[in-house]
Amino acid sequence: MDSVKLLALDTSSEGCSAALWLDGQITERFEVAPRGHTRLLMPMVRELLAEQGLSPSDLDALAFARGPGSFTGLRIATGVIQGMAWGLDLPVVPVSSLAAVALNAIEQQSLGEGDGIAVAFDARMGEVYWGTFVCRDGLPEALGNERVCPPEAVALPESGAGVSGHWFGAGQGWKYRDAMPQAVTEHISGMDDSLVPRAAQVARLAERGFHNGEAVSADQAQPVYVRDEVTWKKLPGR
Repeated sequence: MDSVKLLALDTSSEGCSAALWLDGQITERFEVAPRGHTRLLMPMVRELLAEQGLSPSDLDALAFARGPGSFTGLRIATGVIQGMAWGLDLPVVPVSSLAAVALNAIEQQSLGEGDGIAVAFDARMGEVYWGTFVCRDGLPEALGNERVCPPEAVALPESGAGVSGHWFGAGQGWKYRDAMPQAVTEHISGMDDSLVPRAAQVARLAERGFHNGEAVSADQAQPVYVRDEVTWKKLPGR
């Protein structure tokens, strides 16, 4: 597989991060800064490139965590990525924020082939963003569509969906586990409600996506809110 120089960004949660994939090696800058994304992101990018002796024009592709996640955060990463993609004429690989956390769980917990990962983010307004994945060749494979719903309405895929191992719960939405159905929680053998998306995992998933033809043009690099427009307009101040 040809090597690719790829820059990945994530601002979809309270974490802010940038990562550089270079010849199979990942370097990352990460900081938890709920209101510091705008201030931190570009200095992180400049540091990463300077560290490797690269200029933006040396990159082959860009990537970003496309959501779901913080509305404000998603707009920040989308704006930066679109600006760079247009200016440098580079393709963009959008990556699911939930998949990035699933990969983080696989790597942190040494999950094996066939293990399931149920990812939950706090979506505010008494809801969670929810996605389920299975570990395949060390990477998360989505099982069904991502959705937003109350914790009481989350569900695991029907048996036979390809999960042959244990289920692991990942993401900050698991702080609502007491409200989740027993049919879900009784299958969870472990969880980590501190995991947030990180650009290192976005970069790894984007590298695969780039070689699988999943890159898009700058104008197609759009955030995915999952929440529909009707709900979005009901937010305070809208």
